[in-house]
Amino acid sequence: MSDPTELDARRRRLVFRAQHRGTKETDILIGGFVARHIASLTDADVAALEEIMELWDVDLADWLSGRRPIPPEHDHPLLRRIMAEAGGGP
Repeated sequence: MSDPTELDARRRRLVFRAQHRGTKETDILIGGFVARHIASLTDADVAALEEIMELWDVDLADWLSGRRPIPPEHDHPLLRRIMAEAGGGP
């Protein structure tokens, strides 16, 4: 896990948001990934993550667990990375 004190404000805010989504399942699925990888994400990945954070928890949980496929309009390589790490897909 990255040391939060070494991250810029934008990344610290994303770590907090990812770990406090509102449902335990997405807190774990997304929050864990973000905490582990936030320091190594590119600026483009951070922008994509900000968009992912705007999606509904129920949809994210279903997509990341593999219960439903990610719709084409939200199919982003970063979301696929999170899904693979969560065990819901390749």
